[in-house]
Amino acid sequence: MLNFTGTVDKIKQQLFLLDKDKKYDVEIKQHREKRSLNANSYCWKLCTEIADVLNSDKDSIYLLMLKRYGVSDLVAFRNEVSIQDYVKYYEVDSETDKFTWYKIFKGSSQYDTKEMSVLLNGIVSECKEIGIPTKEDIELERMIREWEKVEYGNTKESERAIR
Repeated sequence: MLNFTGTVDKIKQQLFLLDKDKKYDVEIKQHREKRSLNANSYCWKLCTEIADVLNSDKDSIYLLMLKRYGVSDLVAFRNEVSIQDYVKYYEVDSETDKFTWYKIFKGSSQYDTKEMSVLLNGIVSECKEIGIPTKEDIELERMIREWEKVEYGNTKESERAIR
């Protein structure tokens, strides 16, 4: 198995080393550096603080924030299939005799920059409404910019993406 990271020129060089008579399955995706977890950590910190004020638990608050500000899709599962085996965050939308429709929510660690920005700004506004102090807007923007740099690889693209 051949697995590597590189530019198009490096990939071309590696391809010429392969046996020309064999068939290959190839998957190429853009390289992404591991992103900073500051924004996601801050998301969880704020959910924990909201939970403390509301006498709840951080997981319930996190799911509530995903429902209000997060990314979701509507999917159907056959009634005999357990959605818990496939999806962590969901709610039942509707049911028929053979299918259950679920609204499923993507976890914040999978978010792109824009999605994370919407989620974090929503959570910050919720905190402000109930008197929980939050990071200044400048610090919050810096964390989102860090998320962007990893997502897009450079500042110019990330600046365009957030607007």
